[in-house]
Amino acid sequence: MVNPAPLKIIFAGTPHFAAYHLQALLDSQHDVVAVYTQPDRPSGRGKKLTPSPVKTLALEHQLPVEQPLSLKAEDAQATLAAYSADVMVVVAYGLLLPQVVLDTPRYGCLNVHGSLLPRWRGAAPIQRAVEMGDKETGITIMQMDKGLDTGDMLYKVVCEVSDTDTSATLHDKLMALGAPALTQVLEQVSLQCLQPEPQDNATACYAEKITKEEAAIDWQDSAEKIARKIRAFTPFPIAYGFLGDDRIKIYDVNIKRAIKRTTKRAIKKTIEETSPEKNTLFTAGEIISVGDKGIEVACSNGSIFIRTLQIPNKKAMPIADILNGYTDRFIVGQQFTRQPSAVKTC
Repeated sequence: MVNPAPLKIIFAGTPHFAAYHLQALLDSQHDVVAVYTQPDRPSGRGKKLTPSPVKTLALEHQLPVEQPLSLKAEDAQATLAAYSADVMVVVAYGLLLPQVVLDTPRYGCLNVHGSLLPRWRGAAPIQRAVEMGDKETGITIMQMDKGLDTGDMLYKVVCEVSDTDTSATLHDKLMALGAPALTQVLEQVSLQCLQPEPQDNATACYAEKITKEEAAIDWQDSAEKIARKIRAFTPFPIAYGFLGDDRIKIYDVNIKRAIKRTTKRAIKKTIEETSPEKNTLFTAGEIISVGDKGIEVACSNGSIFIRTLQIPNKKAMPIADILNGYTDRFIVGQQFTRQPSAVKTC
């Protein structure tokens, strides 16, 4: 059996997801000759310039670190070429690679992507998989080309998406799967036994970048859709609704498919008794019940049960802790809205 030869690798990545993969390479037989990452960014309340997790790890291992604003400049391209790498591994880097860079390493550039391509090409594959209720996702390692996540696929590993997964928990699952998959593909690169598979562009879809604006909850949506959105936007940017003018960030929920309460007319009904598709008993966003275990809020059909939230100027806390200090903050009959009450729409 032929043993794979060590490869000279340039690693390009920025967040914790990328740093985990860099550590796997450092623990392997391969030689990381340089690390590329985004420039230091302001962070925290003091807006102090903070290195990325990838840069921090690279410096701990005395690796050369490059932080160009772009790879389009000839001097940046010359610097990269001078490392004479066999392959460049890209994991959540955040910069586009020009064709000249893609062609520079001996075996080109490989990308670790957090979805089963061609589904969810783009910037936010993990969040969009949770938001859309995908039952499975995974890791795809591909040979990079000039398109956006359009390169030939080299390896795939499947990951189940549970009904309780947030983007944070799914991120960690995929991170754990991606690192060993990457080392396996690099072994195949070294042995020159890759079997690239072209993507089917006809079945592709794109995971657009998450924006803070879309984190506002539309209470006219179904309980299932709202719950998925809350899980998808945890830990960023955190879904929210308004009570009056207060923005309430919502973290931990589950779905209650039937709503039951004694109304002012003392008539008990459930959604199933009125309509299986629509909540005709309560206004969407209305608080139905408040207790130490959570707050139940009506949606267009069914309801969600909120167990953890964050009120302005406080950290996220379980409902019981919030009620201990703010007993009148949440009252049955109050209504969550998509915009503060001061905002008027035409």
